[in-house]
This record gives sequence, C-alpha cells and structure tokens, in this order.
Amino acid sequence: MGELLRIQRGRLGLTQKEAGELLLVSESSYGAYERAERIPPIQFLKDADRGLDARGALVACVEMMEEEKYPPKFVDWVRLERLAQIISGYEVMVIPGLFQTEAYTRALYESRVPAYTEEEIEKHVEARLERQTVLTRNPPPRLSFLVEESALERPFGNPKVLREQLLHLLGCMRALNHLTVQVMPTGRHTHAGLQGPMQLMSTEEGRNLVFAESQAGSTLITKPDQVNGLFDVFGMLRAQALTPWESAALIEGKAEQL
Repeated sequence: MGELLRIQRGRLGLTQKEAGELLLVSESSYGAYERAERIPPIQFLKDADRGLDARGALVACVEMMEEEKYPPKFVDWVRLERLAQIISGYEVMVIPGLFQTEAYTRALYESRVPAYTEEEIEKHVEARLERQTVLTRNPPPRLSFLVEESALERPFGNPKVLREQLLHLLGCMRALNHLTVQVMPTGRHTHAGLQGPMQLMSTEEGRNLVFAESQAGSTLITKPDQVNGLFDVFGMLRAQALTPWESAALIEGKAEQL
C-alpha cells in the first residue's frame, strides 16, 4: 500500500507535502503512510484513490488494511457494522467503543495486561476511533446501548478523562436522535445480563448476529437459536434498566461530581 502511494504521487509529480495538502493530512502523516510506519484510515485510502487518480488500486487495499487493524474474529463484525441497520450493545466494564473519546480509549489500552507497546496502542486507538464514522453515516443505523452504572464510575486514565468521556457520551445522546443509551443501576436486584457483555446487529438483509467477548476470547455467533436467545436477553436488560431520560440525568450527575 505504501509503495502504491509513492508510485501514484510520483506519477503526478507531487511532493509528500503537496500530496498531504491535497488529501488534507499532515506531511508527517502522509510520509508515515507511504513508509508503512502507520496504518492509514479507510477514508484516507478512498480519498487518496480519487485524489491521486489511482483508479481503484488504493481502494483495493482496504480489505488488507482492515485485517491489519482488527483481531481476526472482529474483522467481519467491523465490515458488517458499516452497513448494519441496527447496532446494539451491552457493556459491563467500559463505555461502548463507538462513543469513546481518544483519551479514554488510550487509557484503556495503556492499562491492558499484558501491556501493549506504544506502537500497538496507537494502532488500536486509531482503529477504534475510525469505527465511529458509522454514527454519522447516511442513512444512519438505529443504535441502542446498555451500560452498567459501575462503568460510569471507573476513572481510566484519571477523573478528568472520565469526566470528558461522560460529557461526550451525553453529547452523543443529545445530538443523535437515532441513539438510545440506558444505564443498568448497580442496585437492581434482578439482572438478565450476568453472562457478560455482548454486541448485537441486524443487517440490511435481515440477519441477526451477536459478538460476545470474554476473558477466554471472542466469538461471532450466527446460529439463529443462539442469536435469538441473546436478543431476548437484551430485550429483558432494556426493560430492567433506567429509561433513556433517567439514564441521561444519572450520567450528567456523575460528570458533575468529578
């Protein structure tokens, strides 16, 4: 991919600085992509394909770049996510990835055990933030997320990072009318989600899928009987959680305390 960028830039007689200006990235970022020191965002490859007149050669690299950015079991989920009609999720420990700030995401990866290298952290942060373009695509997917109250209190990085994250989540809830966020209060005496976090999706073709994560690994679940059962669990969780309005008030109150 880096060599293709260099060839196309050379064919047009552009310097790295000029190519960066054309594609609205810094000279250092463009140079890092060309030298294969950083993995470029998918949108950059699409822009570069048009801007450098690559005639599809750079777009053809998108699939390869996705395989570099995401764990093997998660690649298919990310690809389907870009076109899904409905995206839902239940998170136990953290704010859902689609709504994480850069500082919060970085703090998560910095606290990982075993530890990532700085290069690995940078790669994972960029990949997670890139997924968030799905929030503003046209037409947008319907989004519904449940978060445990304890996840709103865990100060990854520091309290300032958490406060910024909570305010960002509130901003998303208020700005995106296709998004619903509910909080599961710690004080609930009944709980349908004791088996852990999960992400759910309905595709344009009407397929329902679930991605489940655990300490032992991750699984993309496609069997209809298993998927339908987990969709039922998610429905019960929504019924047990606070309403979206109660949830927004709770999140705002926790941000004010930081």
